[in-house]
Amino acid sequence: MQLVVPTLAHLDAYADALSRGWSPDNVRLEAAAREELALIAADPAAFVARLDDREARGGPITLPDGFQVPRLPGFRRWIWDGAFCGSINFRWQPGTEALPPHCLGHIGYAVVPWKRGRGYATQALALLLPDARREGLAYVELTTDPDNLPSQKVITANGGHLVARFRKDPAYGDQEGLLFRIPLA
Repeated sequence: MQLVVPTLAHLDAYADALSRGWSPDNVRLEAAAREELALIAADPAAFVARLDDREARGGPITLPDGFQVPRLPGFRRWIWDGAFCGSINFRWQPGTEALPPHCLGHIGYAVVPWKRGRGYATQALALLLPDARREGLAYVELTTDPDNLPSQKVITANGGHLVARFRKDPAYGDQEGLLFRIPLA
């Protein structure tokens, strides 16, 4: 298993996963998948290019409640084992570990259902952490729902520890969440 930079050569496999009901967005699910399929259909090269946006030039992000917020610098990598397995993304604010209240962590990941249970999320997170170090961060934060035990195991397997229980921003339904931190030093 490896992380690959999204390319046109891998785009058909990504679009196929979206068409089969998978979504890279664990909150907006089907809506996000439909939006990405529409962007791919409109301009495949532009879609791939926008997945690596280290200067946050891509315009605002739409939250689940429809409100738009400024984009953070970030990038997405695809999890690949000879076929598409999922995606992992990393976002940050230059010069600080702090994130805006509407941002549910530095890193998010989603594995396609037909590849779950193989340790791919754990491996993908481990492979992404050096990139966070290179951005100068002392730690990354990740959030998960209290009942999402598989994701909690992914985080703790990579050195994460529970920092707090919290209420998610109202844009995410004001639900309870768990905040984990992975030290990078």
